[in-house]
Amino acid sequence: MTKEALVFDVSDSSYGKYVLLNSHKVPVVVAFEGAWSEHCMYVAEIFTSLAREFAESFVFARVDVDQNPELKEKYNIENVPTLAVFIDGEAVRFEVGVLEEKEARALLRDYGIYNESDDMRQRARELHVQGETPQAITLLAQAMKKDPTNTRIALDMVQIFIDMGEYSEAKSLLGRLPEIDRDSETGKSLAGQLWIIEQAGKTQGAEKLAVSVANDPEDFDARFDLAICEMSRHDYEHAMEQLFYILEHAPDYKEGAAREMIVTIINMLAPENPEFAQQFRRKLSGLLSQ
Repeated sequence: MTKEALVFDVSDSSYGKYVLLNSHKVPVVVAFEGAWSEHCMYVAEIFTSLAREFAESFVFARVDVDQNPELKEKYNIENVPTLAVFIDGEAVRFEVGVLEEKEARALLRDYGIYNESDDMRQRARELHVQGETPQAITLLAQAMKKDPTNTRIALDMVQIFIDMGEYSEAKSLLGRLPEIDRDSETGKSLAGQLWIIEQAGKTQGAEKLAVSVANDPEDFDARFDLAICEMSRHDYEHAMEQLFYILEHAPDYKEGAAREMIVTIINMLAPENPEFAQQFRRKLSGLLSQ
């Protein structure tokens, strides 16, 4: 029998049934959210996907704080999204703010919800970073054999191909993965990296562009292309410096191209570098609110 994802919309009246009772069987993750908040929807998508992946291993319950004031008051919810973990009828943990997928997985792992093949993936990533890429590839192959349903292993392989400069292989492998994986946070990040690399190849090159920007700081075309080149080399901080400069001095450049590129980078960074992503997200929000 196929296991089902345990995802529920919870109200003041159904809270006891879906949250408290279930928490005596499996961990329950409750998202206190607002229907108007994009950040809440983002977190909900991550945990809904994880609830499908770890079907019947935990419950994901969603509470609209505007429609359920009793629960909002009971748990003193001041900001959304706020996540609460319930075990044996008690809220044992609270997390306020946006969690990226990597952080969400870490939260679930604290309660024994994880795949052994993901441990192998983590070790493979460590080997790759240490320069032992052949061993990393071998370990990923072993992980795939152990758990062929874990398509994140193939996504890791795409990242290794990109890092090795094997862009055709990376693009081919990514294209063969199921749509749900291509549309995942990591899948979109990988597609973004490949797109950036392709665009960088169409520019004059970082060295010439850096000279152009030095000679004329208002050469926004050169500055924008330089940002693309720096992104292709994973120099995200300097790339963001160029894009934020454009956004501050010429916000309407190419109909907001700098803002769109900043959002693209944030989405690319989110899976593996959530701290960077959050830092740039806050800076963008600050600028746009001025």
